[in-house]
Amino acid sequence: MKKFFLIIIAGLLFWMCAKDDANPFFTEFDTPFKTPPFDKIKEDHYLPAFIEGIKQQKEEIESIVNNTEPPSFENTLEALENTGALLTRVNYVFINMKLANTNEKLQNIAKEIAPLLSKHLDDIMLNEKLFEKIKTVYEQKDQLKLSVEQNTLLEKYYKDFVRGGANLDEENKDRFRKINEELALLLLKFGENVLNENNAFKLVIDKEEDLAGLPQSVIDGAAEAAAERGYNGKWVFTLHKPSMLPFLKNSDKRELREKILKAYINRGNNNNELDNKKILSKTAALRVERANLLGYKTHADFVLEVNMAKKPENVYKLLNQLWKPALKIAKKEAEQLQKMINKKGKNLKLEPWDWRYYAEKLKKEKYDLDDEILRPYFKLENVRNGVFEVAAKLFGITFEERSDIPKYHKDVKVFEVKEADGSHIGILYTDYFPRAAKRGGAWMEAYRKQSRQGGKEITPIICNVCNFSKPTGDKPALLSFGEVTTLFHEFGHALHGLLSNCTYKRLSGTAVSRDFVEMPSQIMENWASEPEALKFYAKHYQTGESIPRELIDKIQKSGHFNQGFKTLEYLAASFLDMDWHTLTEDREMDALEFENNSMDKIGLIPEIVVRYKSFYFRHIFSGEYSCGYYSYIWSEVLDADAFQAFKETSLFDKKTAQSLRKNIYSAGGKEDPMILYKRFRGSEPEIEPLLKRRGLN
Repeated sequence: MKKFFLIIIAGLLFWMCAKDDANPFFTEFDTPFKTPPFDKIKEDHYLPAFIEGIKQQKEEIESIVNNTEPPSFENTLEALENTGALLTRVNYVFINMKLANTNEKLQNIAKEIAPLLSKHLDDIMLNEKLFEKIKTVYEQKDQLKLSVEQNTLLEKYYKDFVRGGANLDEENKDRFRKINEELALLLLKFGENVLNENNAFKLVIDKEEDLAGLPQSVIDGAAEAAAERGYNGKWVFTLHKPSMLPFLKNSDKRELREKILKAYINRGNNNNELDNKKILSKTAALRVERANLLGYKTHADFVLEVNMAKKPENVYKLLNQLWKPALKIAKKEAEQLQKMINKKGKNLKLEPWDWRYYAEKLKKEKYDLDDEILRPYFKLENVRNGVFEVAAKLFGITFEERSDIPKYHKDVKVFEVKEADGSHIGILYTDYFPRAAKRGGAWMEAYRKQSRQGGKEITPIICNVCNFSKPTGDKPALLSFGEVTTLFHEFGHALHGLLSNCTYKRLSGTAVSRDFVEMPSQIMENWASEPEALKFYAKHYQTGESIPRELIDKIQKSGHFNQGFKTLEYLAASFLDMDWHTLTEDREMDALEFENNSMDKIGLIPEIVVRYKSFYFRHIFSGEYSCGYYSYIWSEVLDADAFQAFKETSLFDKKTAQSLRKNIYSAGGKEDPMILYKRFRGSEPEIEPLLKRRGLN
């Protein structure tokens, strides 16, 4: 009956869309490079396209299953890889819009479509006849003379099906389906709650004396934020990091610093309709149950099996290896800050809302350096063009802005990426400023992945989405050095998608293990602070003068400053992620008590708050990084070691860059990541370069 009504609803929606205007998803996009026609796509187009896409892929799967010829790599694996074109097209656009430019209608569509997509994926993964065909090919793989990429595709699909429940009996398959459907809705609700909590808080200041300590640029930004919200003549600060972090670093008003930080760290933990404690606890319990059904002790064992780490104990070993020296340094940093407080005659104990404020003062005292000194040299457009120049010098590629390609928001810029000979590589969208309709943080996604089908090259369409400081008044967007590093980082992800050179989209671009996917992004961060790179993008926004060598030296000398704090807050979140996902019992926990016990166990000092508390830890409770937050530091071991290849030659050494492109950026998931890494570097990575970089040795 439910299925019947869904068909009727889909038919009505299709008819309504057809009556008013054609659904752009139902035909090949008629735009330059077949980019999404954002000017024609309406919210009402998504649901009919999803339902039709599911229907079409089901028919394509049935065609594979009913093929009477003996199963082969071509008629089974390649055929499966090429199914679902419409569903993939609408899903990529929808996911990106829900993250970057959402609204209530899109959120409601997400709730409606999530269980349908979950069921559809399970219908594929639990299709016995389809799995039998894949299994038949898999068992013959040694006789098939497959290429390396073909063999990897076969291995991954076989594992996907086994890990997707294909070997379960009927009773457990039913339970597996129910778990997946429930998890899909829980993950949506968790992320939606965090977004709403973010947007609900406003620190409204109506007394000028409460702005004490804040730089003029921060004050101007707060005035514009107030005007946008109807608070004329006042100042508004939000939980978006470009607003919150400068406030925490600079505001002399301790009680206001406390207010905004507590609002940030209590998102999802306010015992209201947006509370996430029961949602995340239920999510963790369901993940344990699902892992157990598949024969794994914990969710972490299930996830890590296909990562470089392989086992939870390997992750804990790395985290503990870094925790001890980082904790020692963080305690020394806390002592230094407390001494500064005492020296200033303040009768108070260092608290989390004090750390950034006094750290900024200490940094200024020790290095005569702070964000406001550097910002004038980091105009957003210059930094963006700078990272383009780095890519050009390394890989010979170019970036040309296009004005003829539709955009989903006025802040978005579109660039065509080309080889040195002018041939087309792909399209890059950049979307850099915060807004209420956008999720916090920074990320890279694809609107279309690179692949080849029937001898035809399908080029990638990639986006970088961030939340950077906006222009204020007559000033352009001026970035902090931390934001500069983030731009370089996300651009590294974009290169991973753009420079992909694979046949199958299942393996292309960023389709690598989670603890390798951050390596191509993090290695790009290294160029951000190199003098040779800084000289062609760090230019004063008013005078055009390059950043003085004196400031470059200060940036480099301050590289180890506050690293205990930065390392500890990150590692604490990694431990928290692993602790939630090494649970062996599928019962719901008291989330607050669990988190407190997790942090007590590692000895997190009270002056530092874990970077992501469970209640707003979207990476693991509404994203794809469960048991994967450690991957940033795992990948940092790789990138610190890999960058030494350039330090041993030159910053833009062509031979080294060519090897980096071929073996890392272009290879996708065609081979085991350690094989790819060793092919580039010549050996497995050493941890010493990371310890040296962070000042932990």
